[in-house]
Amino acid sequence: MPELNWLGDRKAKDAAKKVPYRLLEPLAEVGDAASGNLLIQGDNLDALKSLLPLYAGRVKCIFIDPPYNTKSAFEHYDDNLEHSQWLSMMYPRLELLRELLAEDGSIWVTIDDNEGHYLKVLMDEVFGRKSFVANCFWQKVYSERMDAKGFSVSHDHLLVYGRSEKFLPKQLPKEQNSAQFGYFDEIVQKFYRRRSLRKEGSESLRQDRPSMWYSVNAPDGSAIWPVKPDGTEGRWRWKKENVVVRKGELDIVEKDGRWEIYVKQFLEERATRPPATFWASDDVGHNHEAKLEVRAFNKADVFDTPKPERLIQRILAIATNPNDLVLDSFLGSGTTAAVAHKMGRRWIGIEMGEHARTHCLPRLTKVVDGEQGGISSAVNWQGGSGFRFMRLGEPVFEQDGRISPSVRFAPLAAYLWFAETREPHGVGSFESPLLGVHGDTAIVLLYNGILGDRRPQGGNVLTHAVWEHIHALLPNHTGSWLVYGEASRLQPATRKHLNIEFKQIPYDIRVR
Repeated sequence: MPELNWLGDRKAKDAAKKVPYRLLEPLAEVGDAASGNLLIQGDNLDALKSLLPLYAGRVKCIFIDPPYNTKSAFEHYDDNLEHSQWLSMMYPRLELLRELLAEDGSIWVTIDDNEGHYLKVLMDEVFGRKSFVANCFWQKVYSERMDAKGFSVSHDHLLVYGRSEKFLPKQLPKEQNSAQFGYFDEIVQKFYRRRSLRKEGSESLRQDRPSMWYSVNAPDGSAIWPVKPDGTEGRWRWKKENVVVRKGELDIVEKDGRWEIYVKQFLEERATRPPATFWASDDVGHNHEAKLEVRAFNKADVFDTPKPERLIQRILAIATNPNDLVLDSFLGSGTTAAVAHKMGRRWIGIEMGEHARTHCLPRLTKVVDGEQGGISSAVNWQGGSGFRFMRLGEPVFEQDGRISPSVRFAPLAAYLWFAETREPHGVGSFESPLLGVHGDTAIVLLYNGILGDRRPQGGNVLTHAVWEHIHALLPNHTGSWLVYGEASRLQPATRKHLNIEFKQIPYDIRVR
């Protein structure tokens, strides 16, 4: 597969591995924080790395609206990056986002023509070209800009990738005019309208699809061919075998001295349609609508390019179900989190700088309180649930490789579990040195007095007494043991006999 090369690309492709794992520190709780929703203040590259131990492979939908690199000066973002710098900024973030995405999940990225086509190649490389789903066009303005030099740009791109072939876009509701369904099928007890089985419009000639040129028996035994009223040889819409299998969906009618075949289109209670790749502003909103929504929360300081709530609603309707986890690592004014909250999805939002507090926090607090802007009326939002406001804390490791004194047992346990298994912990909490069993290996961490001795070094050394305590936690385990600790007093022969692999803190952790 072709690769995109730029100045500094090798460094960018190694960047994700070198990002330090940081702790997340709680700042405040709004409403019912037990929902698990998180608003995180800090650099999104560091924050994404910190989320891996708990959320790798669990995010159903990622939406990001990164800086467009438009050579214009944005107050909240450095959107005046050189092309190579922009690519270097995006690559490691996309790598970490891929790790967080569920197998049946999807990622949606808005971008304009300045970097859109380069981003497509970049995402092909990170996610795999076969994972590309669609390039949707969002009509971001409802009229031309009369001061535009050259073309007035009306659209943004919305690139869609699935984590794997397991991602299936959901159908969207479709309106049906019941007055058009004037026929009634007595067998299925449904009203229907007729559509010609003969193809019309483009690629409707016999030579376009020769296999679709065949005869169908009329009620009088004559042969019906897909010949157009002007005598041109056309073709049918269906394969020949479908005419036999789906015969009950056809009406064969004599009209003006000739036989016509129609397909019955039934009136459905909940009709659906596949999502299209052109999204009109009438359906999903536009830039001006988005600015009005944001101005309701912060009149003095409005982002230049917020996204309307209806746009995010459309994305989440296609990509998620209630209670699925949604992530936005370029949260901006908080729109994605606000819409996910109103639609009953769980969410994680990451935003750098002080405006995580000045923009996102007030808006999401009002959402919890039941604000009635955006899509609130459409989804009957009345308020509720809640979230935690977090910030990035200290790195787990100091520069000399030692574990930071501020690190407690649970965060280090989560990190180690992910480092060994590449999976988030199934329970999510750690209350004993036995972290769990992965495959046939029991993983143990002796750290920070987890055995009851609250001194920093207490119980962190693997001795015979400590081993007896550990073994008692899982007495029927017949597989191997992986034990992390500050030191081991058990001889190598003893560890081999007990099927124990010992790794020393912090050195073996640092290597991971």
